[in-house]
Amino acid sequence: MPESASPQQEQQPARESFGSRLAAAMTARGPLCVGIDPHPQLLAEWGLNDDAAGLERFSLTVVEAVASLAAAVKPQVALYERHGSAGMAVLERTLAASSEAGVLSIADAKRGDIGSTMAAYADAWLRDGSSLAADSVTLSPYLGFESLRPALDLAAQYGRGVFVLALTSNPEGKSVQHVGGADSVARRIVAEAAAENRRYDGALGSVGLVVGATIGSALEDLDIDLGPVRGAILAPGLGAQGATPADLRATFGAAYPSVLATSSRGILAAGPSVAALRVATGETLDGLRSE
Repeated sequence: MPESASPQQEQQPARESFGSRLAAAMTARGPLCVGIDPHPQLLAEWGLNDDAAGLERFSLTVVEAVASLAAAVKPQVALYERHGSAGMAVLERTLAASSEAGVLSIADAKRGDIGSTMAAYADAWLRDGSSLAADSVTLSPYLGFESLRPALDLAAQYGRGVFVLALTSNPEGKSVQHVGGADSVARRIVAEAAAENRRYDGALGSVGLVVGATIGSALEDLDIDLGPVRGAILAPGLGAQGATPADLRATFGAAYPSVLATSSRGILAAGPSVAALRVATGETLDGLRSE
């Protein structure tokens, strides 16, 4: 009988690490993630029904338009969940289409729980063979960073990644993330992510952080240095939410080369024309490159 694999062998990534693949994509295409956010209003503006068929047309059009330009796409999971099982089936097809088109996917699910429940979330979003498997998934650490362990380990095993919420731009976030001042909750999350990335070689580790593009002086106020994280900084808020490439440079300073800026409505408003979406994506990339 053949010998069974050792635990060390079983932990070997099935592919190049997510951090390495993302770094290569950002270098080749630019530091842009396009959000796929099928809000009812956007569907209407595109002349689509607010149903599974409209959802699919919207999602696959965005993938077609931006897959060769952006480093990643980020479907907003809640906007698929609201359509029930039919919507989740569209999300599965959107993730599959992204993979086939060669663009990295970030499932914006913001999952976070404990024990076997967190393990189940990890299995859904990060395991090879899962119909919902994305290249990476967003996670909420507010049950304790270590509660994310099943996802952190499964991501490493399968060469996938995670983005952990650290400093979000919604006003309510301060009531949790800023608590502690110089020893804030956000600063501890950043430190935990930096420690986790020590398991990875290459330019970027596979544990990224979500830090809003419109947080203003929060990094300075809380004395947070993102440099040691050595992971990508997913920065939503470019475009329609008000942040400019110059704002990103000012906000993130020395960490700017690791920033993956996210634009959703600012680009999606150009649809439903594939050509117009490509123009909007190219203009956004030009602005980021100029910084």
